[in-house]
Amino acid sequence: MGMKRAFVTSLALILALVAVGLPSAPAGAEVRIDITRGNIEPLPIAIPEFFGLNQQEGELGRQIADVVQANLVNSGLFRAIDRAAFNQDSKSLAVRPRFDSWRKIDAQALVSGKVTVEADGRVTVEFRLWDVFAAEHMLGRRYSADSVNWRRVAHVVSDAIYKRITGEDGYFDSQIVYVAKSGPKDNRTHRLAIMDQDGAGHRFLTDGSSLVVKPRFSPARKEIVYLDFYNNTPRVYLFNLETGRREVLGPFNGMTFSPRFSPDGNRVVLTYEERGNSEIYVMDLRTRQSTRLTNDPSIDTSPSFSADGQRIVFESDRGGSQQIYVMNADGSNQHRISFGEGRYGTPVWSPRGDLIAFTKILQGQFYIGVMRPDGTGERLLVQGYHNEGPTWSPNGRVLMYYRETRGEDATTFLYSIDVTGYNERRIPTPGLAADPAWSPLNR
Repeated sequence: MGMKRAFVTSLALILALVAVGLPSAPAGAEVRIDITRGNIEPLPIAIPEFFGLNQQEGELGRQIADVVQANLVNSGLFRAIDRAAFNQDSKSLAVRPRFDSWRKIDAQALVSGKVTVEADGRVTVEFRLWDVFAAEHMLGRRYSADSVNWRRVAHVVSDAIYKRITGEDGYFDSQIVYVAKSGPKDNRTHRLAIMDQDGAGHRFLTDGSSLVVKPRFSPARKEIVYLDFYNNTPRVYLFNLETGRREVLGPFNGMTFSPRFSPDGNRVVLTYEERGNSEIYVMDLRTRQSTRLTNDPSIDTSPSFSADGQRIVFESDRGGSQQIYVMNADGSNQHRISFGEGRYGTPVWSPRGDLIAFTKILQGQFYIGVMRPDGTGERLLVQGYHNEGPTWSPNGRVLMYYRETRGEDATTFLYSIDVTGYNERRIPTPGLAADPAWSPLNR
């Protein structure tokens, strides 16, 4: 497999979206989840294997249903009913559900599906979402893709179901780039790695010959920026996921670090350290011209754009301790927003624009928390020995971060938690993992 084929998933898949022509249920009859309430009772949902006329289609139908089910269950908002309790087969279900049968096993929502392998090898997947108690059709879609991309189809189906029931965009058709670690604690190899949000499709992007940290996706998912200690000099690099090529961002003579893209993908904001002084700069990727945004003898670092690109949040110790500040995108109106106990760092603006996630250090404990852009409404979601590096899901409903344990045999793994503070779960990776960054949706 060539470099381009290995790195690019978005260009390899063209989804044809066609709504299945069945009426939606009346608003009063809809199954609905209010995801703003916090610890809710998961919605019982039945997801049988998608029907296929032959063995190949049937096996593909089982795999797609399994991925959809895992996605929805992992969100913490759904409870999958055991398939052993089902009393209607996939073939008859593809025609019409027997709602009384599904009510007997307490299913509130039901997904039916069909898989067809076309003569040219492409796969067509059709699914329908049903409100069992109201005996109503809620949603129907048909997708077509190359057969090797069946998992992406499953993620797109999951997103559609999630949005129909919650009213919020899904986040399943997304990827995670992170730093994979291996080897003894005092001599670990660090490699950039990328995978689907559920851990599938894992592959390494760098060979481990130099230390790499803090990768970040571009809005179009075609590039990442990251910090590389090549030849023991920390520099920000731009890595093209289509070609595998990389280049240094600069013409900076000193160290650069903490890079992030602007929402339009045309700029990168980063930290530049020269003669012991760290300042925040923004670089136009089209002209490669950089502009200094801060000018203070203290440490200014970890910048992150707001969702509309009009403001930047960053951390600074200019007030005597590590705190969170916000400024306009041109560097004006710099002001502090964190005033609680402890030290605050690694701020990152939600893609919804409503919250800023951060790491807080207080009395030897590391917290992952959120606050509003004006600093009010602080909520701490996670507490532990070392939790750090929050990153937002593309819908702004879930945070991912990394956790390190104590001791000589310390481990580092990725975790996620709902923004309400519930459903903490470990993200599967082949080995130790840190510095996660969530991609936008692959649309």
